[in-house]
Amino acid sequence: MNSVNIVGRFVRDLELKYSKEGKAMLKSSVAVSRTKEITDFINIVAFGKTAELIAEYHKKGDLIGLSGAIWTGSYDAQDGTKRYTFEVAVNSITFVKSAKSESSG
Repeated sequence: MNSVNIVGRFVRDLELKYSKEGKAMLKSSVAVSRTKEITDFINIVAFGKTAELIAEYHKKGDLIGLSGAIWTGSYDAQDGTKRYTFEVAVNSITFVKSAKSESSG
């Protein structure tokens, strides 16, 4: 089973784009604490209504819970080496807190 659940903060601006067919796609990265000293930066991608909801209600710095699957890939870099990638393909979200609500309360 390929299933992952993470809670983290968006570390860059959310990129919401639409295909020629009008399908929404969002890309960003989330910082997830592994320990007090170690943080992992995980690329995420979301599609459709999930992508639109994330873009509408979240921004860089917001805390969010994400569930999805790990997607892997690879490409050949300009120097001829093979590079491996992974991202979480989000299929559901949990609203935790926004940076705005934390600073106002």
